[in-house]
Amino acid sequence: MSADLSIAGLVLNASLIVQFVLLILLGASISSWTLIFRKWQTIGQAQSGANAFEDRFWSGGNLAEIYAQVSQPHEQAGGLERIFRAGFREFTRMRKQGSNPESVVDASHRAMRVSLQREIDILESYVPFLATVGSTSPYIGLFGTVWGIMNAFLALGNMQQATLTTVAPGIAEALVATAMGLFAAIPAVIAYNRYASQIERLTNHYEIFMEEFASILQRHVHSPPLATKAAPAE
Repeated sequence: MSADLSIAGLVLNASLIVQFVLLILLGASISSWTLIFRKWQTIGQAQSGANAFEDRFWSGGNLAEIYAQVSQPHEQAGGLERIFRAGFREFTRMRKQGSNPESVVDASHRAMRVSLQREIDILESYVPFLATVGSTSPYIGLFGTVWGIMNAFLALGNMQQATLTTVAPGIAEALVATAMGLFAAIPAVIAYNRYASQIERLTNHYEIFMEEFASILQRHVHSPPLATKAAPAE
């Protein structure tokens, strides 16, 4: 009777340890793919939202009006809008208190820096999990492979004559664990590298806007509150 060498047959006929390893890798793969699609949506929305807000900001509108728009309850604020809102809110509050111009701008910059860190935390949340899956899955799969091959050779020790037919099923089921480990690891590594690069570029985008906005506040710190405007893009 020939052995079932299909993937399903190899998994079902594998030892409990190998099946447990495959279950762990399957869970890691499903979790990483779920996270990949979720972060793809989150980072994509952050990038498009930042571009849209900068277009509106550099159109030369009144900053107080822009602040009122992004502060409306129905307004879907993005990361860059929240940074702007934090900085302008602190700028307005400090001016009402009669603080000196340097303190006003410094306080606004600190508020934007705190908001920036919150945005980075949101963007980077759970991304290290992809790196963990990518770095550990091949070794978990290798453990299942070694265990399966060890069991295959132990079974051969009880046979008087070993043939390819008797060796193949045990070796094949062991190698399934290696394949599953690579299946879980490769997408996770690719996604981690891509998202890490995108988050870094987006963080630089936020920081550049912060410095430009702080320069605008510095120039207009002596102006009446409603006269403060964003400079048009050059």
